[in-house]
Amino acid sequence: MQKARIKLASTDINKINEVCNFIKDISEKTGVDMRGPVPLPTKKLKVTTRKGPDGGGTSMYDRFELRIHKRFIDLGLDERALRLVMRVPIPEGLNIEIEMKE
Repeated sequence: MQKARIKLASTDINKINEVCNFIKDISEKTGVDMRGPVPLPTKKLKVTTRKGPDGGGTSMYDRFELRIHKRFIDLGLDERALRLVMRVPIPEGLNIEIEMKE
């Protein structure tokens, strides 16, 4: 059976959950079988910078972290459901990728 795999990635977990709920509603309305959202490991990008501009004095550091949350959803391939998924409002800062699988 063919299916569409939808991959979502963002730094804001609320945006991902919002889009996942839209897709869940679409699958319930159209009767298409859905798997997910499956949480993938969160990527943590860490940067440590020195506070002092010239290197003299105390060595104090700032630590910054950026978390990238990822989910994927497998959706049964139905033309009507896929059209509705394409119309889902995608918030700014959310990366979405739709891939056809067999």
